[in-house]
Amino acid sequence: MLDSGFRIQRGNAMNYSDLIVWQKSMDLVTGIYKITATFPVEERFGLSLQMRRAAVSIPSNIAEGHGRKATGAYLNHLSIAYGSLMELETQIQIALRLNFLGADETSSLLDQTNEIGKMLNGLKKSLSAHEE
Repeated sequence: MLDSGFRIQRGNAMNYSDLIVWQKSMDLVTGIYKITATFPVEERFGLSLQMRRAAVSIPSNIAEGHGRKATGAYLNHLSIAYGSLMELETQIQIALRLNFLGADETSSLLDQTNEIGKMLNGLKKSLSAHEE
């Protein structure tokens, strides 16, 4: 059952892995790992590592915030996830400028980050409305 377009409910139990935004964030992590594996070897501990860490931070903070069971803490972790998303977008643009990524790859990744960003903002808005 779909709940506000952001969650899939299975019975009464709700887990962070049921969140569509978490699922899409996990897909983004996989994509970032695959793409950064093609970067020059000298970038293994540079931009590649930074992009991987930023990408991993997004679903990790969604999960951690969900696990806190307090709306304020959850909102804080969603804000951290959004910040990591913005960091990753910047790193994608840097990779493009350094010719580590092509225009098509960059466009695809930025489409994913844009969708995830909208979903994070929608989830934050939904949670904030429940907090009032």
